[in-house]
Amino acid sequence: MNPHFELQTMNSLINKLTGTGVAIITPFKKNHDVDFDALEKMIDFVIDGGVEYIVTLGTTGETPTLTKKEQREIVDFTAKKINDRVPLVLGIGGNNTKEVTDHFSDFSLENITAILSSSPNYNKPSQEGIFQHYKAISDASSLPIILYNVPGRTSSNITAETTLRLAAECENIKGIKEASGNMIQCMHILKNMPKDFLFVSGDDHISLPLIACGAKGVISVVANCFPKDFSELIRLSLKNEFGKAAQLHLRLLPAYDLLFAENNPAGVKAFCTELNLIENELRLPLLPLSAPFHQKIKDFVALVS
Repeated sequence: MNPHFELQTMNSLINKLTGTGVAIITPFKKNHDVDFDALEKMIDFVIDGGVEYIVTLGTTGETPTLTKKEQREIVDFTAKKINDRVPLVLGIGGNNTKEVTDHFSDFSLENITAILSSSPNYNKPSQEGIFQHYKAISDASSLPIILYNVPGRTSSNITAETTLRLAAECENIKGIKEASGNMIQCMHILKNMPKDFLFVSGDDHISLPLIACGAKGVISVVANCFPKDFSELIRLSLKNEFGKAAQLHLRLLPAYDLLFAENNPAGVKAFCTELNLIENELRLPLLPLSAPFHQKIKDFVALVS
């Protein structure tokens, strides 16, 4: 256990991160430099829209295409512009365990509430390998760790048994962003996890039913472009006002589908472009959304505006 780990920080994690977190995009200029003016606009837009916290350097932020220097600059800029208005969660993950743990020292963690770490991609480790990977990250971190299970991107699943073992054996592993889409697996975690363990949805489509089963919220993509409606949907769900929440959920359902029609974050960047928040630029190997899907996004924005 890291000696600098503060138990008080852990015990308050559920209070700090219940509700809607937004996996914020990284805007680029036409020359593909990071657009910090647009990033500031995005930060204000989602906070003013009511999200409870921001996640920086997630998959939606195109982190694999960012240099380490750019990553540091983005984290420092985001923390400064948030200015303690909402908590900030930092994404640090990868498929080289030592590189991940070494990466902690690249950042100032002073204004970071927790670390979100995706399961190793491509390697397809065993469950014991996944456990040992996260145990090493736990030992290296002075902050709470939130597991991120996203088999569609990593090609391997963190089973319910491994999640529960990590929660039981690693004191600062205090939550999971579950994006497996496997409701049965999610329910087994929700039933058996410790009381102070934060379970959030990693899938906008099924956040409402997961909250009905006990989840505390979501780390969202759609909250980049519809923060007001989506964060209200989550707050209503958390208050068991599922009838009102369902109305918002069904209203946004076409947007969820369009977000992931081709790739993420091409969909959300198209939405944010139509909302005049950013330039519609991505870094290779990702490309902007194709014209037919972009037209559907333009039509949807016009319909709900």
